[in-house]
Amino acid sequence: RAALAATPGQLAALERAGVVDAGGRGLVAVLAALVETFTGEAPAAAEAVPVLAGHARVEAPVGQPLADAQDCADGAVAVEGGGPAFEVIYLLEAEDAAVDRLRDRLDGLGDSLVVVGGDGLWNVHVHVDDAGAAVEAGVEAGRPYRIRITHFGLGDAHTAGAAGRPVREQAQRAVVAVVPGEGLAGLYADAGATTVLARPGEPPASGELLEAIRRAHAREVVLLPNDAELRHTAAAAAEQVRADGVRVALIPTRSAVQGIAALAVHEPERRFDEDVVAMTSAAGATRYAEVAVAERESWTMAGICQAGDILGLIEGDVAVIGSDITATAETVLDRMLSAGGEMVTLVLGDDAPDTIAAHLEARVRESYLAVDTVVYRGGRQGALLLIGVE
Repeated sequence: RAALAATPGQLAALERAGVVDAGGRGLVAVLAALVETFTGEAPAAAEAVPVLAGHARVEAPVGQPLADAQDCADGAVAVEGGGPAFEVIYLLEAEDAAVDRLRDRLDGLGDSLVVVGGDGLWNVHVHVDDAGAAVEAGVEAGRPYRIRITHFGLGDAHTAGAAGRPVREQAQRAVVAVVPGEGLAGLYADAGATTVLARPGEPPASGELLEAIRRAHAREVVLLPNDAELRHTAAAAAEQVRADGVRVALIPTRSAVQGIAALAVHEPERRFDEDVVAMTSAAGATRYAEVAVAERESWTMAGICQAGDILGLIEGDVAVIGSDITATAETVLDRMLSAGGEMVTLVLGDDAPDTIAAHLEARVRESYLAVDTVVYRGGRQGALLLIGVE
């Protein structure tokens, strides 16, 4: 306690803020709890000292537990109804100017914001409803690591036997995948995967992925984000689950058709590393494309498109601009098969023409020998058509 009280005189930043060192404050609380555990008597209350709690300074005795002082700098706290759903904590390497912008962005996302540090290294803590957005803000500011996401009030029914249900035995291995439509969600589920639905324009947050991984209730998990934009979100969820003792492999699939290819070679009986290598290889060997409608005028790799134009994107870049869905899809497919292939996967969205699948199947059958075609219904998946070539 004497050492803690002296910390404002040892660090200029603490002296300017008029507070004691936060880590030292936590250590004193832990030692006080240890004394009480072994002696049965709580240490006598000490002189109140200022500590940082959220956006405000709170007076608390040096020996008082952190929760009583409303200190949320490290660890989960009880959340009243209506509060943010997630606690996000990470270390961040970033410049001072970037951290100032980060504070403003996180302040708009949630509450209980604490950003402390200096000289390029910062400790970030915030309570938010969109954990993925909080992590992405850190990625924009610098390099976040040691990311920890806690879902407040998230009970694990598999281990707690909620509502009197028997505890479900933990599986050895599971696949968790993000899918863009209800049709694909059913396809993945039939293949044994636990799915997270990504609605058009509403990518899932890392908390949703975290909940799905825990719902899969397995010792080993293979995670398929199926979207290049979800890489950081999926990595944050994987890091959190690893801290819980679950072995997680993140396969960087960038499209649902790559996820289908990975699932096709998935064998739970194989060693985990061998299974991950096989699934990663299958996904990497699958080229992907999509046909979609342009929402606005913009510059693309294929020229200027207008709102309402049909776009053919190969590996994420616009390669074809057309006016007819079927003709654009045929051009995209021809370009992909010009580099070879043995299997074509077509995933139709709800707004795709009814005749497009038959037309493309006929095109493949007539022009490309020994190439098979498989067709799935993806539902409301955003894109008119997803194409995979293996």
